[in-house]
Amino acid sequence: MKKQIILGLISLLPISLVGEETKPNIIFIMADDLGYGGLSCYGSETIKTPHLDALAATGVRCTDFHSNGAVCSPTRAALMTGRYQQRSGVGGVITARNHRDTGLALSEWTMGEAMKELGYETALFGKWHLGYPAKFNPVHQGFDEFKGFVSGNVDYHRHIDQEGHFDWWKQDEKKDEPGYITDLITNDALSFIDRRKEKPFFLVLHHGAPHYPLQDRETPGFRVIGKGNRDQPKQKVDRKAVYAKMIEIMDEGVGRIVGKLEELKLRENTLIVFCSDNGPAPDGSSGGLRGRKGQVFEGGHRVPGIFHWPGQLPKGKVCKTPILTMDLLPTFVSLGGGEIEAKRKLDGIDVTEVLKGSVLSRKPLFWKHGSSSAAREGDWKLVVTGAKKKKQIMLFHLDNDRNETVDLSSKNPEKVSRLLGLLESWEKEVAVASPVSQ
Repeated sequence: MKKQIILGLISLLPISLVGEETKPNIIFIMADDLGYGGLSCYGSETIKTPHLDALAATGVRCTDFHSNGAVCSPTRAALMTGRYQQRSGVGGVITARNHRDTGLALSEWTMGEAMKELGYETALFGKWHLGYPAKFNPVHQGFDEFKGFVSGNVDYHRHIDQEGHFDWWKQDEKKDEPGYITDLITNDALSFIDRRKEKPFFLVLHHGAPHYPLQDRETPGFRVIGKGNRDQPKQKVDRKAVYAKMIEIMDEGVGRIVGKLEELKLRENTLIVFCSDNGPAPDGSSGGLRGRKGQVFEGGHRVPGIFHWPGQLPKGKVCKTPILTMDLLPTFVSLGGGEIEAKRKLDGIDVTEVLKGSVLSRKPLFWKHGSSSAAREGDWKLVVTGAKKKKQIMLFHLDNDRNETVDLSSKNPEKVSRLLGLLESWEKEVAVASPVSQ
């Protein structure tokens, strides 16, 4: 009888309070403008990333992981909402010059809110880029803590954005903090883990590295308050050397975080995920893929994707199934013991079983940037660039031609017609009026 009473009382407890000790901690780390070939575990011979390499070698290394956008704000909107970014009106960059009064709508259900509803302690440190005004700050989008910057990039030492605005925040107020931003982000992560270790935590780290301006710890700050991008002082650096160092410093921070988890005996119950927000800028590498940041060819959105959870995910596995940024919200919710309500109408899917080795046949996938767009069904990918008389339509088979070198459109008119139809229908379905749409 006593046992029945106890079980009955447990059943009345909120779901988020039952089995809380079994919920995994989740740490999500996103680099900025890091291309597919930007880590040594993805083929770089000049950049050394031993800590990320170790996670990839003993976890799941994805070779078909994609950012939702070919530039930053769109990918971050898809990450936060689990839906194609166009649905939330963030199809383009929320620029420091022209969009200082807008951001991701507060009505959107975000990753932060989803994890908080499951009983997680939440934090986001680093780059936000989903709204400049304080009302769009991460602390109003489901995150208990925020320290970082809200623009596309800042001087790594002076914390000034490309339009000459000071941009370093603690919660929803501007507050300066001396230091190199990559180190500040790592330090804030270590502090958060120390302070929140008694409960399940969800920690998001959005690094500025290796996005310009190219600055390592020794490269001095140079931006000036009140000066627009064209009027800012010009840098003179060894671009190749500094770029490599920026990534290596970020990797060093990953190592410090793993060390902290081991010190606190939290490593076994912590999932670490690493990726990039889009393909590389000119200083980076797409690993031989066609295209780069701002393009819908593979080099613009196929990026590193690493998942590591000791004992829960396979060790040393290569995952070849397409995974997108928008898949992370439903995946994290699932791992946290929750379920996605049908009313959310997410485009992303839970990829937990895929990471463990299950085979998945996905619905068609889509990318759009400016006048260029792409549709993928299985291994077939259609790329449309330009507009009107300059429009070019190309078809590639990615399993045989990942670098998109052979256009098969003339030999497969039916496949072209089908993918064009899917693309046109998708563009109509997701389009909403927005000052930062394509």
